[in-house]
Order: sequence, then structure tokens, then C-alpha cells
Amino acid sequence: MRYFSLEKLINLYDGYRKTFKIDEHHLLLIQEEGVRFLVESFCPHREHSLMDAIIFGDTISCPHHNYQFHLSSGDVLQRSEEPCRKLRIYELVEEGREVGVLL
Repeated sequence: MRYFSLEKLINLYDGYRKTFKIDEHHLLLIQEEGVRFLVESFCPHREHSLMDAIIFGDTISCPHHNYQFHLSSGDVLQRSEEPCRKLRIYELVEEGREVGVLL
């Protein structure tokens, strides 16, 4: 595994969202209510971007078909059509004054 720096901690704020592409990984870094999450940036249902997803508490809701996922586990909480797999969740790593990921 290799460490990839994503953002300086000083740049993070509630409402922060930014996408990253590292090799085949499409990532979305989010901060809400002081909590940071790193998830795949496309909904596993039909691969729509989650950049404009609605986040409430520990839930992210895809704006296209209203699929909802648990931000900590990736579990599907609600679906509107056919079943889909869990949302991929990545562990964030703080190193110095930055946050990143091991891939």
C-alpha cells in the first residue's frame, strides 16, 4: 500500500467536497459537522456523481435516484429501484498537516 496525500487539514471546512482520481479509484472527500469521510465518488447504482449528494448525519443520498448509503459502513439504507452493492468507503489517514489515503 502507498500513501497518497489528498488535502491540507487547514483547507477542510464543513461543506467541503472534492473529487480525486488515483489510478482506478475515483474518490470524494467530504467534511460535514467536523467529520471527514472518503467514499467512492460515483453512486454504485448507476454511477452518477455524488458531488451534489445530500448528506444528513451519517447518510449520503444520491440526488439522481435517491439511493441512500451509510457513510461509515457503505451499507445501502434505501433504494428506489433494483438492488445495488455497498458504497466503497476508504479510511482517511492524517499525516502531519495533511489528510490522505493508503491505496
